[in-house]
Amino acid sequence: MGFLEPSPTMCTLSWGSKALFLILLCRLANVSLAEGKGEILPPTIQKIMKGYNKYLRPFFDNGPVSVGMSMDIASIDTISEINMDYTATIFLRQRWTDERLCFEGNKSLSLDGRLVEMLWVPDTFIVDSKKSFLHDITVENRLIRIYPNGTVLYAIRITATIACSMDLTKYPMDKQTCTLQLESCELGALLSSLAVLPKQPPMARCMQQPNPQQDWAIIQYFLAQATPPRVQGGYNINDVMFYWTRGNDSVKGLDTLRLAQYTVEDHYTSVSEAVYETGHYPKLVFHFELKRNILYFILETYVPSSLLVVLSWVSFWISQSSVPARICIGVTTVLTMTTLMMGARTSLPNANCFIKAIDVYLGICFSFIFGALLEYAVAHFCTLNRSGVKKLTKVFLNLMPLSNCVSYKEEDEEAEEEINGVLSAIANSCKADKINKDDSDKLTQTSSGRKEERRKHNRCHSPMTMMKRLFCIFDCFHVKNPYHIDNYARLSFPLSFIIINVFYWVYYLYF
Repeated sequence: MGFLEPSPTMCTLSWGSKALFLILLCRLANVSLAEGKGEILPPTIQKIMKGYNKYLRPFFDNGPVSVGMSMDIASIDTISEINMDYTATIFLRQRWTDERLCFEGNKSLSLDGRLVEMLWVPDTFIVDSKKSFLHDITVENRLIRIYPNGTVLYAIRITATIACSMDLTKYPMDKQTCTLQLESCELGALLSSLAVLPKQPPMARCMQQPNPQQDWAIIQYFLAQATPPRVQGGYNINDVMFYWTRGNDSVKGLDTLRLAQYTVEDHYTSVSEAVYETGHYPKLVFHFELKRNILYFILETYVPSSLLVVLSWVSFWISQSSVPARICIGVTTVLTMTTLMMGARTSLPNANCFIKAIDVYLGICFSFIFGALLEYAVAHFCTLNRSGVKKLTKVFLNLMPLSNCVSYKEEDEEAEEEINGVLSAIANSCKADKINKDDSDKLTQTSSGRKEERRKHNRCHSPMTMMKRLFCIFDCFHVKNPYHIDNYARLSFPLSFIIINVFYWVYYLYF
């Protein structure tokens, strides 16, 4: 039987062919390393790399490997509220121990960054990264350093755009907490499954010299298993453990960082686990809190909008007969405020489900400006219709026969006077004990006259009387002197605007 002669069993199992392909790939890589790199590497590196397999993690048969992390924040270029993300340039340093890289001596070896392709490195990635790249000017910005005890220091310089969920309800008096999360990638290498098989096949490590018989023995071992080899979903917590090298001091650079619209108030680190369907993976989280500088928005938005409100009040001191002047001020301030509102929203998300603090303030200012314009419209209307309303009231009242119609108030007063007069007459006559017959006849005639007036009043109680009363009620709301409207507005508008401002700033700054 020739080398790598397939059997019927191999043709029916697709995973067997995959294992064969990976073993051949591993052998070719070792041959290329030995032939292509051996002549240019120094003897110390050649000795370290002899038999080294970068596809197997350190301590693959003796517990997880611990990887320490630290970072330097070089810059935070942009923080976008529209895209809900920030762009940062960081120096990421990872440190772990690989027992296969131990060598004699007391000095570390600083290697070219391109030699990192020959070593095993953690599969670390940034969780919420939208896009990122490794700087490569003038060469790839990577550092690899090996210490005599096998400790490896791997540092890279990357720029990443990372998502940050923001709550803009109190914008621009808001505080945002963003995170930078580092995890072990879920997509691991297939060759890592060789380290966790129930039993190791003979001579299964790729670091050995190529041997066709040994390779075929590995394939036969896979075919003899009841199930195909397990393909891991990455280095989980059983393979790799992440930790911050110096706790909260592991991240530096934020204390000296200067941002255009933000101030870094606090930052801290935490260690947790990411739970996925494929298992539990190590995760490191860096939290930092950003407070927005409100001075820019005060000068850019709040002060101009407040001055526009004050400008709209100037019309209260202009004569009501100066129609063009007052209309010009009102319309100009309304249009300017509309433009200011549109400009303030250009740097914010177009579609959002919350009302921001700046929207509330701009809405208040727009309401006051529009109210000042409506105030002049009402005052001017009352001035033009003052004489007309008086004439209409006079004509309407003249249509009613006042001789026959007496109001309820006048009727009640006359009836009360009548009763009081009768009682006084009776009391006087009882005291004098003398009743004059003529006085009795006169009293009878007076009572008859009162009854006749009551009958006339009842006849006048018609729908016209109800209309008259409704008109009188409407007339009560009529402004007798329209010039007083401006006087009231001069006091009510500024006072109410100041009170609303006090409530606005207290609520958004302290609650």
